[in-house]
Amino acid sequence: MLVDGQQNTACECDSVALPPGPENPCGNAWVVRQTPLRRESEAKRLADGRAARYWKITNPGRKNATGEAVAYRLVPQDSVLPFCQPDTHIMRRAEFATRHLWVTAYDPDQRLPAGDYPNQHPGGDGLSAWTVADRPLENTDVVVWHKFAAHHVVRPEDWPVMPVTRVGFQLRPEGFFDGNPALDLPPAEHRHPRADAPAAPRPRLGREWPANGCRYGSLAA
Repeated sequence: MLVDGQQNTACECDSVALPPGPENPCGNAWVVRQTPLRRESEAKRLADGRAARYWKITNPGRKNATGEAVAYRLVPQDSVLPFCQPDTHIMRRAEFATRHLWVTAYDPDQRLPAGDYPNQHPGGDGLSAWTVADRPLENTDVVVWHKFAAHHVVRPEDWPVMPVTRVGFQLRPEGFFDGNPALDLPPAEHRHPRADAPAAPRPRLGREWPANGCRYGSLAA
């Protein structure tokens, strides 16, 4: 990740209900609790749909119009974990699959989450070995590893040819724009305005945001 530079920090964000009281008289208030992942030992995380959990990679040194750090939001969509036993051949070599998120300090030699030779080593290489160093992760050049998988429960409709399955995640900009950048798009050519309606002026494109130097239509500086 390079969020407006290399000085980045990852945070875990959970939605938490507030207890009843003067600040929550109707009992329906909630807040987003943000927990910085300061070291590699703290950055081995699981998804949690009950808390609407997502992760944010921020640049604390670059603020937006509301005074918050610019960020990207990683939203997991399918959070299933492997059902293999820990001592199986595959899981000894794919320990990265036991977490939905890993964050590590950047090292150009650490590129493959299972290690360079997963079929040759006995296990314990890759992310599980690198994070033993427990390197600091605040305001530094971080690498974000997201594990996601399609869990296929077979059904009769999959025979003889399986139609389709989907898996993925979302990576959204958060705080790069003062508003919805799509509002600056030109009007669609195929629209059907009233005959007596005046022609709408064409919006100006490429306007610069003073907070971080981003432009309309660009998700990163």
